[in-house]
Amino acid sequence: MSLLDVEDLSVSFHTPDGIVKAVRNVSFSLKEGTTVGIVGESGSGKSVMSQTIMGLTRGAQVSGKVVFDGRDMFTLKRDALQALRGSEIAMIFQDPLSSLHPYYRVGWQIVEAIRAHDKGLSKAKAHERAVELLGLVGIPQPQRRIDDFPHQFSGGMRQRVMIAMAISLNPKLLIADEPTTALDVTVQAQVLDVLKRIQREFGTAIMMITHDLGVIADMADDVIVMYAGTAMEKSGQHDMFYEHHHPYTEGLLESLPAYGDLRERLRPITGQPPSLINLPTGCPYHPRCPYVMDVCRTKVPPLRQVFGEGPHQSACWLPTDKEGRAAARAAVAAGTYSGATDARLTGDRT
Repeated sequence: MSLLDVEDLSVSFHTPDGIVKAVRNVSFSLKEGTTVGIVGESGSGKSVMSQTIMGLTRGAQVSGKVVFDGRDMFTLKRDALQALRGSEIAMIFQDPLSSLHPYYRVGWQIVEAIRAHDKGLSKAKAHERAVELLGLVGIPQPQRRIDDFPHQFSGGMRQRVMIAMAISLNPKLLIADEPTTALDVTVQAQVLDVLKRIQREFGTAIMMITHDLGVIADMADDVIVMYAGTAMEKSGQHDMFYEHHHPYTEGLLESLPAYGDLRERLRPITGQPPSLINLPTGCPYHPRCPYVMDVCRTKVPPLRQVFGEGPHQSACWLPTDKEGRAAARAAVAAGTYSGATDARLTGDRT
């Protein structure tokens, strides 16, 4: 049974320029003790989706369903939702410096977070718990550092403080929104090791939001690739790296530096992500796709099972079998396809 079920989640915002369609029809499930990685460029809807799950997108127009541990998050009353945050669902925000209050010592902030949900716990016991948590996330001399202010910590240490606060009540679900942004690679590895250790010890489910494919390779069991507010591809971690189907996933992987490879230049994805107010017709990725066909410009591709094995879905009109996909890509790249052959290449008969 899944701990978290998200069904057809859509989130939009009314602005003077028009309606921003930030998230569109995203569905996924997350089981206890597993990690789902949400990856994509900036502006793809990753953070908005996570904040909506937490009930933090006030003023947004939200549709779909989010069920956490058997409870519909969108029907919970405000007090019930507030009690759920922190105790059962916790979030690590992207920027720890702005998430921690600069005027209060980190220990006081952790103690207040604990006692907000466990009012029967004394300040002394909560203080002991805070020291224990700081030690658990790898902060040296926690008995002394607990009385320091946020500005006295490095970026990596502040992120560890945020993790300590997030796990203070042993939540069932931890949402990590870009937890390693702006950290050097050694500190990033230490933060990820903390998260993995927490998951092993407490069976915590983790929703990892990032644009860093290295983090996905290190942490995720399943992966959702998002673009322009919607899911382009959903698969296991191995399939995402080695058996991917969607051209956007391929573009993300090819834009990585190839250390030790013969390739000397990066292969960036051409163009820019589309406006979420004026989305292109058909597939949202078609203006940047190297394998665009006529059908891509007019019809939105649904998520379809690809390659015939495992829970692997792709929102692309390319054929769902490996041989057909390769033939279609070669025909499109060579310019030998025509509008009349689109149905043959994609398998679309409608």
